[in-house]
Amino acid sequence: MTHSHAHSHSLRGPSPLGPVAAKIVVGLLIVIGLAVLIGAAVLWPSQQKADIPLPFQNAEGGAVTTEAGHVVSSTLAPCGSPSAGAVLTADPVPGDTQGNTAQCVQTLVAIDSGPNTGASTLLEFSGGPGQPSLVAGDDVRLSRQVDAGGATSYAFYDYSRGWPLAALAAAFALVVVAVARWRGLRAMVGIVIAFAVLMIFLLPALRDGAPAIPVALVGSAAILYAVLYLAHGVSLRTSAALLGTLTSLLLAAFLSWGAIEVAHLTGLSEDQNNEVAAYLGNVSITGLLLAGFIIGSLGVLNDVTVTQASTAFELAEFESNRRAIFTGAMRVGRDHIASTVYTLVLAYAGSALPLLLLFSVANRELADVLTSESVAIEVARSAVGGIALALSVPLTTAIAAVLATPQVNSS
Repeated sequence: MTHSHAHSHSLRGPSPLGPVAAKIVVGLLIVIGLAVLIGAAVLWPSQQKADIPLPFQNAEGGAVTTEAGHVVSSTLAPCGSPSAGAVLTADPVPGDTQGNTAQCVQTLVAIDSGPNTGASTLLEFSGGPGQPSLVAGDDVRLSRQVDAGGATSYAFYDYSRGWPLAALAAAFALVVVAVARWRGLRAMVGIVIAFAVLMIFLLPALRDGAPAIPVALVGSAAILYAVLYLAHGVSLRTSAALLGTLTSLLLAAFLSWGAIEVAHLTGLSEDQNNEVAAYLGNVSITGLLLAGFIIGSLGVLNDVTVTQASTAFELAEFESNRRAIFTGAMRVGRDHIASTVYTLVLAYAGSALPLLLLFSVANRELADVLTSESVAIEVARSAVGGIALALSVPLTTAIAAVLATPQVNSS
């Protein structure tokens, strides 16, 4: 009679690197977090009042006041109606038809908010390029001006997009929460926090003339701490992704500074930057450009590092050593790099189609097109993001492989 007894079991360990590495990573993240808090306190904006740029001023130099309205009718009529822009409680007065052959599109708009609610105004458009094409039922925003004599006038400001955008945002949030559940909800909260950091700290600090690199790094790091731990929970897996992202972000800042200096990028090829230079003299345009480079790399770095950390920790359930974990996770990372790098380039090409179209009909040489500042900025931005992304993969994978505890089979 033969009796055989086989006993096998799986357990997590031993892991000589794990506990020490975990303490080092957590310690580093605590130190970096404290540095971010100190940096935020030092760089916190003074909340000093800035002059409103001229294009955004009303007649008195204050902020433009806008009101809601909806289009009642739109017709073709002689230009020069004395009712254009006025507050109307009766039918508008037609323009002078004698000797006036010019035709304009006259749009009657009901005023839905503000002190003249219930009245209407007449908008007059020449119908040329860039003019809005309004039809009955369109919701619009009207700018309201009050002159020195107390007379009120209205002008077309923009389409009202509140409800469509709110519906899109709600659909986005519902789909994310429905698929990702509580993690998706936490990610939505993280997005709100990210925008709060941008609006409360980063933009006011840049407006006050604070140095761009420290402001961008402090703001970006604060966003990463909030977004990663909220969306993915407090764990070694998330900490590995966070440390990898923070290190890659520092690298992206250095690369961005180098690219702007070497390529002599000024940012003045963009209209918005010219307006900032004209009306906010204490704001560095190259600093603003640099901050844009750094913040623009956040999303793609976050995506890659979280994926790499998760892959390494999942592989730890099936592999017996860290080398195998690192090698397996890097196979996934290489695919991720390949797909994400051309995503960066195609995203720029899609957003720059009007500019590229103008270049295509201007018979410009390709070298001239690529080295013009408006294109060179995006080429540099894509290159910086791509380099930081590619280097973040082995870095984060190595951190996660050290932190993850391999599965050891013993019998």
